[in-house]
Amino acid sequence: MTSLSTLAAAGTVDQKERIERIRRAAYRIRRNALDMGEVQGQGYIGQALGVADVLAVVYADQLRFRPEDPHWPDRDRFLLSIGHYAIALYAALAEAGIIPVDELETYGSDDSRLPMSGMASYTPGMEISGGSLGHGLGVATGMALGLRHLGNPARVFNLLSDGELDEGSTWEAAMSCAHHGLDNVTAIVDVNALQADGPTAGVLRTEPVTEKWQAFGWHALRVDGNDIAALVAAFDELRRHRGTPSVLICDTRIGSGVPLLENREKAHFMRVEEQEWHLARTQLEEGLAR
Repeated sequence: MTSLSTLAAAGTVDQKERIERIRRAAYRIRRNALDMGEVQGQGYIGQALGVADVLAVVYADQLRFRPEDPHWPDRDRFLLSIGHYAIALYAALAEAGIIPVDELETYGSDDSRLPMSGMASYTPGMEISGGSLGHGLGVATGMALGLRHLGNPARVFNLLSDGELDEGSTWEAAMSCAHHGLDNVTAIVDVNALQADGPTAGVLRTEPVTEKWQAFGWHALRVDGNDIAALVAAFDELRRHRGTPSVLICDTRIGSGVPLLENREKAHFMRVEEQEWHLARTQLEEGLAR
């Protein structure tokens, strides 16, 4: 079993139907994230809601994988640099059928396969252990080189954050990846303008992000990361690109899809009160109906 990306690329799936299918996957990813967040009552819920549309496009439309065989050699690799986004990836892995949906209720608990920070040794479908920022793109570069030497057509995706662009190792990897012409690499930068120490622009200014990646030799696109149609068009273009690595810069909104959580002042690590979870789900369902 593989994703529907091949059919979609061949034009056998109507574009409107394709977008609607991904939109519903994004809804379920958000709902799964809320369910996990309620287990702990707090966490990186805002980031999970913000990046849900990106993950829905990747797992429901772009990534080649076999849910029953997470180690299939020809699978596309999805690397989560930002380990604290694990709650979002678990939600996507459940949507993709790689982990059981009912296992999500163990999130962050003792002996769970779903720790609060992503660890490859615990979770099926988790390719690397993230958390110490700045490592993911370097690993992606090495993986992509290895796949090229093996003659394996698999692609490597690396999700990193705008805060991760503060790390010099990210730019060393960007330079190396471009030097080797690794067009089997796609970096995805979640630009939500917030990190642990405050607004990204105030911690260490990273703009102009697009021009910086281009200067390092990358094919760079920038889109609204909460616009599924725009994301699909961008990923389709990146799939066709050859000769250099590609980067998709996604401007996302913390808490997207749940207005209650979009407006939190302290949103990097979010506390949600017991009585607010029901309202959050109601707002999410209302958004799906619109």
